[in-house]
Amino acid sequence: MTTLYCARWVLPVASEAIADGAVAVEGTRIAGIGERASLESRFPDARVEDFGEAAILPGFVNCHSHLELTAMRGFLEAEEGDFQAWLKKLTLTRMFEMTEDDLAVSATWGVAEAARAGVTCVGDASSAGAASMRALCDVGLRGTVFQEVFGPDAAFAREQLAGLQENVGRLRESATELVRVGVSPHAPYSVSGALYELVADYALDENLLLMTHAAESHDEDLLMREGRGVFAENLAGRGIEWRAPGVSTVQYLAAHGVLRARPLLAHCIRVDDADIQTIRETGARIAHCPKSNAKFGHGRAPFAAFIENRLNVGLGSDSVASNNTADLLEETRFATLISRAGGDTLDDGRMLNATDALRAATEGGARALGLEAEVGTLREGAEADLAVVSLEGVHQLPVYDAARALVFASSGRDVRLTLVAGREIYRDGHVKTVDEERLRARIKEISAKLSRVKT
Repeated sequence: MTTLYCARWVLPVASEAIADGAVAVEGTRIAGIGERASLESRFPDARVEDFGEAAILPGFVNCHSHLELTAMRGFLEAEEGDFQAWLKKLTLTRMFEMTEDDLAVSATWGVAEAARAGVTCVGDASSAGAASMRALCDVGLRGTVFQEVFGPDAAFAREQLAGLQENVGRLRESATELVRVGVSPHAPYSVSGALYELVADYALDENLLLMTHAAESHDEDLLMREGRGVFAENLAGRGIEWRAPGVSTVQYLAAHGVLRARPLLAHCIRVDDADIQTIRETGARIAHCPKSNAKFGHGRAPFAAFIENRLNVGLGSDSVASNNTADLLEETRFATLISRAGGDTLDDGRMLNATDALRAATEGGARALGLEAEVGTLREGAEADLAVVSLEGVHQLPVYDAARALVFASSGRDVRLTLVAGREIYRDGHVKTVDEERLRARIKEISAKLSRVKT
């Protein structure tokens, strides 16, 4: 059975917008894309879904999230001025206050939020990988679950690798065609150089995508270049020897062979021209998280330079514990505006525009997760992952250009349909695959429990 999804605008991303367009879906794939009249002639027996004044575009790809932390939305606000304190409270709360079911509910609530915002694919970094994998499978989104590993003491690197391998083995038993497994050595301040090397080798041997937090803050940069700051003090307090390499995080990761695995580098705020060139030469990818970066006061990544240098860059929300929403349309607007506010331009002198931002939120995210052959653009033969966004709200009309209206006037609340591999996950206010009322009740229970945590 063929279904024609029709709207005033279709934005394939990889090609020009189509007025009065349609997307034909058969099974899990796109069977055709073009003007509505042409596709109605080509598929005369198709079921027609007409969304009117709306835009159909590839589903958004959130290439960096922490779904298991969804229950901590707003929970860590008081600590945001002290990243070390923020990390400590988060870690202790997750370890000692949240049960396995709490983490599963938290992750599932996060996936439901993503589906409501037109997100069809997620790159999720998780210490509770099983919870994230179960959540993605239950709701029906596509994604990569990056099982985290920690260990700043090189003496325990092989032991920590063995634990990671055990976790990955269990996760692979639950992997599906839509949800796959990756690995995530957490960050340079929480993972030794020896462990980075072992995990990079493991990822290459097992064909696993690797993700790590990189070049995220001033304190991380101090640790790398001078061996000073709160991260250095924390390591010293734990009796862990640290010798500053005297280089940037990107060059440190390159020296330890991590960039051989073409990793996904989350944040990349503290990067220079040499780092950008290294990322380009190695084929590493970037998850740009502008709202989270700004909320922490960490700074802003050179998004325009990433695009100018043709890096594989996608957008990420980071956790809602540090962002408060997982709305990729909101992220596109913020990414564009903060780049312009900083005076960034491309080599031809123009500022970033709506098309640049939408491409990062769709095709760019797919490339960042190594899924560009399957999703990220609307084209015949691709997986049928798409979002339909209404453009008839008071806050949107009049619409002169669909891409600009999406980026500068719309949000995830305007999404009407989210389709993953041809399956309707969300439509007009309802996630169709999980019991949202049960999840709502449980998330309130978890919130009540966490509100009693003493700090």
